[in-house]
Amino acid sequence: MSTSKFSDGDLQQIRENEQTVAKIEQEIESFKQGFEFAELAKPCTPGDGITIVPESDQSELVDLSSQAISAGRALKFVPASGAATRMFKQLHTLHDNYETISDPDNAADGALKVDIDALAMLSDNLDSFGFFQSLSDTLARAGEDLNALVREGNYLPVLGGILSTTGLNYSNLPKGLIEFHAYPDHSRTAFEEHLVEAKGYACDGAGVARVHYTISADYEHAITNHLEAVRSRHELAETKFEISFSFQKRSTNTVAVDLENRPFRDADGRLLFRPGGHGALIENLNDLQGDIIFIKNIDNIVPDRLKPDTFLHKKILSGILVRLQSEIFDYLAELESGDIDDARVGQIFDAVCDRLPIICPAEIADGCREGRIAYLLSKLNRPIRVCGMVRNEGEPGGGPFWVRHVDGSTTIQIVESCQVDMNVEAQAEIFSSATHFNPVDLVCGVRDYQGNSFDLRKYVDPMTGFISRKSLGGKELQAMELPGLWNGAMADWITLFVEVPISTFNPVKSVFDLLQKEHQPG
Repeated sequence: MSTSKFSDGDLQQIRENEQTVAKIEQEIESFKQGFEFAELAKPCTPGDGITIVPESDQSELVDLSSQAISAGRALKFVPASGAATRMFKQLHTLHDNYETISDPDNAADGALKVDIDALAMLSDNLDSFGFFQSLSDTLARAGEDLNALVREGNYLPVLGGILSTTGLNYSNLPKGLIEFHAYPDHSRTAFEEHLVEAKGYACDGAGVARVHYTISADYEHAITNHLEAVRSRHELAETKFEISFSFQKRSTNTVAVDLENRPFRDADGRLLFRPGGHGALIENLNDLQGDIIFIKNIDNIVPDRLKPDTFLHKKILSGILVRLQSEIFDYLAELESGDIDDARVGQIFDAVCDRLPIICPAEIADGCREGRIAYLLSKLNRPIRVCGMVRNEGEPGGGPFWVRHVDGSTTIQIVESCQVDMNVEAQAEIFSSATHFNPVDLVCGVRDYQGNSFDLRKYVDPMTGFISRKSLGGKELQAMELPGLWNGAMADWITLFVEVPISTFNPVKSVFDLLQKEHQPG
C-alpha cells in the first residue's frame, strides 16, 4: 500500500500518531502473514531451566545486592497505566442487573448464581475493603448513610458509590489509585504501597529510593497529586523518594484492520490506532537509561506485615544479577583483550554453557577458536534479566519454557498461552505440564561491561506479537499487540529463571481478591 492509498486526512492522522506509512504497511503485512506460534521444546523445571537458590547462598546474595543498591544503581519500574475496569467487572454486573439479582425469587436460578453469590460476598465483607471509609465519606457527602444502607440491604446506592463518576469512580480510575489496604489510621492505594516497598529493597546509601511509573496521561494530575500527598507518610530524615513518570508512546500504537486486512475505519471514516500492549513499554524502559531495574506489576502488592518476604527475595534476585554481571563482564574484558590463549577460551566457553541456559550449536562447540570467541561475544554482550518464578497453582498466564527457534537454537522464554498452537496436542501437553508460573517479578541489568546503556530495542523478537478479534460500533476488527514486555520484548536478553515462594505473588485481578487474607490487616 503506497502513500497514494491514504487520503490527506489519513496522512495527517498518521503524523499525529507519530507513525509512518512504512510502519503501517509493515503492520498490515503482519496481519496478512500472521505470527508464528512458539515451538515449545519442554517446560522449564528445577535444575533444567529454573534455578533453586540454596539457603546457604542467600546471605551472600543479599550482601551483593545491598552493595550495588547502596551505590545508587537501582530503580523500580512499575507499569501502572491500566484502568481498573476489569477489576470491577463483577460489581458492574451487579449494578446493571441489581433488581433481578437482588430479587429473592431468583435465588434458585442457576444462571444468576454467580452474581447472587457475588452480591452476598459484597454484603458480608463490605467493611473489609480498604476503600470502605472513603466509600462511607463519599456517600455521606451525597446525603446517604452507608451503615443504614447496609442494614436495609440496599446495595444499589453502594455500588453506585464505588463505580460512578459521582462516587469513587473506581471503574474508570487507574488500578494504582484504588485503595487496596486498610491500616489503623489510613488506607493505601497500590501506588502508595509500591513506594513503601521500594524503601525496603531499592534505597541507596544516601537514603534515596527511585521509582518510575508508566501512567495514563489522562490521570497524570490525579496521580501526581496523590503521590505528593502520601509520600510524606514514608519520607523520614533518612529516606527520600525520586518519583518519575512516563506515558506509552503514540509511536508504539498499532493500526487496526478489518477482517479482510484493510485499514479499519470508524464511523467518521478515520483510521483506528490502538495501544500496542505492555510490550510497547520497552521504549519507556529504554529511555530511562537505567542500570539495575526492578519490574513488578502495579496490582501485585501486599500490606506491611507480609512485605519482609518480598524484600528478601527481591534482594536475592538482584544479588544473582549482580554476581552474574560480574562474571560476564570479566569474561567479556578477557575475550576482547586479545591476550587470551586457547585453553582459557575453552574454560570460559565451558563455564558459560554450564552457567547459562544456552544450548550451543555443535558446529560452534566443536569449531575453531575464532568461532568460539565470536559466539561468546555475541551471547554475552547483551542485557540480562533474572526472573522470579512461582510454583504453578492454576493461575492463568504465561510460564517458563525451553523454546526452539527457526535457526535451530533453543532458549528459555516466558510464553503466554496465546503464543502456543493448542490445536497441536503435543504443544498443548507441554504447555499444560508447566510446573511454574510467571508472576512478573524481574530484576534487569541494562548496561554493558563498559558501563554503556544497551539499546533495548535491538533485543526484541518482532515475530512474537499476536492478533486478536475486537469490535467497534458493531463492526468486527483485528487488533495487533506488540511482543509482550517480558515475552518477545526481552526475548534476546540473557535470561535466568529463579524459583521464588508463592508468598511473593498476590495479584489483584478482581475487587474480591482484596478479601483474601494476604490483603487483609491480619
